[in-house]
Amino acid sequence: MTTPEPAVPHAGDSGLLRVKMRVAYDGGPFSGWAIQPGRITVQGVLEEGLATLIRRPVRATVAGRTDAGVHARGQVVHFDLSPDEWYGLSRGKDLEPGEALQRRLRGVMNKILHIGFSGAAVRTDRHGANSSVNAIQVHDAVLAPEGFDARFSALWRRYSYRIADDAGSWDPLTRHLTLWHKGALGVDGMNEAAKALLGLQDFKAFCKPREGRTTIRELQRFEFVRNDDGVIVATVQADAFCHNMVRCLVGAALLVGSGDRSAEWLTERLLARKRDAQAKMSPAHPLVFEEVGYPGEQEMLSRAESTRARRFLP
Repeated sequence: MTTPEPAVPHAGDSGLLRVKMRVAYDGGPFSGWAIQPGRITVQGVLEEGLATLIRRPVRATVAGRTDAGVHARGQVVHFDLSPDEWYGLSRGKDLEPGEALQRRLRGVMNKILHIGFSGAAVRTDRHGANSSVNAIQVHDAVLAPEGFDARFSALWRRYSYRIADDAGSWDPLTRHLTLWHKGALGVDGMNEAAKALLGLQDFKAFCKPREGRTTIRELQRFEFVRNDDGVIVATVQADAFCHNMVRCLVGAALLVGSGDRSAEWLTERLLARKRDAQAKMSPAHPLVFEEVGYPGEQEMLSRAESTRARRFLP
């Protein structure tokens, strides 16, 4: 087992080590990422698992909160441990602490999920087993670079959204990850409408504003591609997202694609900066948090500090 020099988190001279962990999850069984009283959430299960291993409460910070039913392949979280807690994870075995954490946390979380969902109305596999078990997976855990913050150091987040607009492509094996849309969609019109929203904009019309929070975001990618199997895959990437922003953007584009609205309608909605009954959210289950991007190690701290500043339109 090697013991590289630990990275000191930006929490000052706390003596703690910041751990960066990459996780994936099936959002179907959960009430979203964030802890909610009386509900089973991804953060709740993850933090309960960490507390079981570390034997104290551990707070996890995530790159991007996801709504109920939304999935993740490349989610990133961070949390802080003492050197003894980090290196003690190996329990004297010839394992890196990160590998030991990955193995032990997987087992602990599966026990929590099995107990938490016992008797609940969740999907089961062909053997009748609770399908929420293994719904959260830890891909890796490493010591983070100095100044790293899973949320504020991020340069961008990328989501995907699958849409099948032909009954011939309605695959029951992927129904939990795909929107079955009744009626053909015009991908060209959707892309024309989506392109006009790119850049630094106020997306108040496409999100659920939270008091005291800015709705200004930089939309970097918003595009629709029809794959060889006929399924349309949307890619939405921004420096950050407001609450429900991706689902509102996709929902609005679907109205354009179906011919219910013109391509210019999205731009009109954007400039109105008003959320009203015209805003339509697409269903959550096809939405996947795919990836988050970070700067080089030397720029982690400066990126986190600049992101914390409130954004304004020029």
